[in-house]
Amino acid sequence: MNQMAESETADSRWQGLYQLGGVTALIIAVLLIGEMVVYAISPRPDTALEYFAIFHDNWLAGLLYFDLLGMFSYLLFVPTILALYVLLRRTSEAVMIVATALFFVGIADFFATNTAFSMLSLTAQYAAAETDAERAMFLTAGQTMITLFNENAFLVSYVIVSAAWAMIAAVMLRSNLFSQLTAYAGIIAGAAGITAVILEHVSANTLYIAIFFYFVAIVFLFVWVVLVGRRLYRLRRERPL
Repeated sequence: MNQMAESETADSRWQGLYQLGGVTALIIAVLLIGEMVVYAISPRPDTALEYFAIFHDNWLAGLLYFDLLGMFSYLLFVPTILALYVLLRRTSEAVMIVATALFFVGIADFFATNTAFSMLSLTAQYAAAETDAERAMFLTAGQTMITLFNENAFLVSYVIVSAAWAMIAAVMLRSNLFSQLTAYAGIIAGAAGITAVILEHVSANTLYIAIFFYFVAIVFLFVWVVLVGRRLYRLRRERPL
């Protein structure tokens, strides 16, 4: 009976949402590859002056350092998460409500504290500054924007959405709509992301271990969104039992 109910829900009313969620999940997978390339080949600047130089030379490169691809990914995640909620709410509605709410809290925090465009504006103001006092003021403001992005936009939101992914994936284990591989990939992605953030802040000696867990998190997140995207896209062609 439960399988029939889930199949009917997956087929009858939300076909457009499943298809849209599947397509956006696959696009997210491509953006994740782009994020890995950006962080792998580009050394991270340390100071506001270095960031100003990057923004001045190439504003797009500067925005990429402040996770421009992540902005697009979070927006594209919206239909995917909503499609997963519709599919999995019959399996565990309470968990799915909490996980979906956490996800939206996480992306709200990310956009509220992402300082990419603030840094772009400060770069223009720094370039137009006429005195050393003005330039010093803009450098201080830039350093504040960097700290705000690193601690709030990235770390806090990342922990929240990682928890949401892990919870959704745990519900998948109890559903007949997704494979165990899909579920475990999501659980590992979420758990590894949270572990990485904790290790990064425990001690400087655990930084390289944290980097390893960040790598694990993004690899398994890539696997998860690909498998979820394929499954959601295929649901549009399935018929209820």
